[in-house]
Amino acid sequence: MLPTKVSGSCDRPYPTTGVIYISVNDSGEFGLIARIAARISAAEPVLLGPGDDAAVVAAPDGRVVATTDLLVDGRHFRRDWSTAYDVGRKAAAQNLADIAAMGAVPTALLVGLAAPPDLALNWADGLADGLRDEAALVGAGVAGGDVVASDRVTIAVTALGDLAGRSPVTRSGARAGDVVVLAGRVGWAAAGLALLEAGRSDHPMADAHRRPDVDYAAARALAAAGATSMIDVSDGLLADLGHVAAASGVRIEVASAALPVSPEVRAAAEELGVDPLGWVAGGGDDHAFAATLPAEAVSAYPVIGRVTDVPAGESAGAVITDRDWLASPGHEHFR
Repeated sequence: MLPTKVSGSCDRPYPTTGVIYISVNDSGEFGLIARIAARISAAEPVLLGPGDDAAVVAAPDGRVVATTDLLVDGRHFRRDWSTAYDVGRKAAAQNLADIAAMGAVPTALLVGLAAPPDLALNWADGLADGLRDEAALVGAGVAGGDVVASDRVTIAVTALGDLAGRSPVTRSGARAGDVVVLAGRVGWAAAGLALLEAGRSDHPMADAHRRPDVDYAAARALAAAGATSMIDVSDGLLADLGHVAAASGVRIEVASAALPVSPEVRAAAEELGVDPLGWVAGGGDDHAFAATLPAEAVSAYPVIGRVTDVPAGESAGAVITDRDWLASPGHEHFR
């Protein structure tokens, strides 16, 4: 994605296009850090933010929930498809969703940015704004981070959270007799990616790949309703339910008729001539929340399956019981 025109004393022409811009190299390491720090807002859990050797984040519960993810240009996002702001929102969301899936309240983000020296400085601005705005949705702040020169843009985000006196909701608590519920949209990001790959960058659904729309409140509601296990759907619904099943030593059965296929996903699938259930069951990056609940629990979210004991001679896992096709096994690095 070409940088947009900005002004400043260090303006120089972009080598191949003549567009005027300022690069992160013009700013320097500490200038870049100061610029990013000026764009992020403080949040209540962040007691001491950027500017010292380390941040100080409140942990009222006495336990800290932590997770981390990497995003690499060309693999997790493309700068010709997504704005820097989109990438910032996406980078924050995938980490905040992991915290929420544990039944915790996100408190802070730590961000590492590796960037080519000629990266437009306003791209870093957009990234910081996206990180800040997504974190603000859950009352979290960007507490600090680091920058380094690199041949490729890489973003490392660590998220912290607080359990607020509750036990963590893990992947290993599902039990036979539980029901499986789903909160949030699935299949949207996969549809958006397919449209982008088909050259339909102007399609409204393409934004679902660029920037997830996460229902963070749903994770808290599921935890409060007594969820026995929960997972952020990032690699694909069936694959992630398989992670729950493996951790819990159970079988999870899902009926295809119970899977939510939105009108938007169905219409996109018709345009591209594919089965939308492949996106819904196998597509990731929407960051919905799949949880298991006792059958008697009250939940506002739709039931899509059930938990059973593992049949003799079989392994723990998740299956679609009424279709003869195998959905995409989900995303897995190095496969």
